[in-house]
Amino acid sequence: MEKLKKLWCFLTTPEMISYIIFGMLTTVVNIVSYGLLRPVIHWNSQWDVLTANTIAWILSVAFAFITNKLYVFKSKSFAAGLVRRELVSFVSARLFSLAVDSLGMYLLVTVLIWNDWIAKILMNVIVIVINYVLSKWFIFKK
Repeated sequence: MEKLKKLWCFLTTPEMISYIIFGMLTTVVNIVSYGLLRPVIHWNSQWDVLTANTIAWILSVAFAFITNKLYVFKSKSFAAGLVRRELVSFVSARLFSLAVDSLGMYLLVTVLIWNDWIAKILMNVIVIVINYVLSKWFIFKK
């Protein structure tokens, strides 16, 4: 019971609440961007979905970087060197979590024959934890 209370206290901190809210908004940016881009991109039909998805991912990562920097972890400095380090670290961390997500989905769905939605939910939880830890302890550290 004490562990649940500690977890609840952690999950209800202002930082965690803003991380969750901006994470949901990042998801909205990703989905809306994809939805708006998909019908307009007609370069080569087999690559349209991937192109729209990649651009949507880039837009959502940019949105997440700005909101995480300013509102979640409150890194207010705009010194060129610091912003460059934070941005490179942030994008690298997101690429790492994308790789973990993709590898996890492959292993769970293809190798272990899990339901893809259960695998996706589990991998999303893992990715959220990875992204939070990397952002808190390495990217936007005080």
